[in-house]
Amino acid sequence: MTALLGFSGSLRRRSFNTALLRATAELAPEGVTLTLADYRDVPLYDGDLETPASVERLKAEVAAADGVIIATPEYNYGIPGPLKNVLDWLSRPAYQSVFRDKPVAILGAAPGVVGTARAQGQLKQVLLGMASEVFPWPEVLVGSCAARFDDSLALTDEKTREVVGAMVAAFAMRVARGR
Repeated sequence: MTALLGFSGSLRRRSFNTALLRATAELAPEGVTLTLADYRDVPLYDGDLETPASVERLKAEVAAADGVIIATPEYNYGIPGPLKNVLDWLSRPAYQSVFRDKPVAILGAAPGVVGTARAQGQLKQVLLGMASEVFPWPEVLVGSCAARFDDSLALTDEKTREVVGAMVAAFAMRVARGR
């Protein structure tokens, strides 16, 4: 059994990135589970504060997961603030965090035609700075996302489903080899 933990970079109730993670869970191979992390209760990062219980809970979830999948939108050419904030909390202590050597795959959905290319590039830099093992391929950049999901936010575009399914299968194989 391979247990993956998913982080959506969007907190919106009708988030395409959360829907993309749900589709990833649905398309995962047999024996692979993907649980979505909830970090709405994580405060703004402040190194002077004691680590909040919400962060300790997430650290335990990341530590227990065999791998992490992050679905990020792109806000103003970059990583959404809430996602960066939770990663800042989870990156502590530096170079010894729960993300050290943790396999992490990235995907994302956005309304524009280039998808989330810039945000994914920034996210890779952040994760490498956290000493994570960033999964390189296949990359999943879902552009023009509104046309790929139906009104209930189910991923209906067959080509996109195929790419997402291939990514989660390849990532799960990589994670299983590393254990």
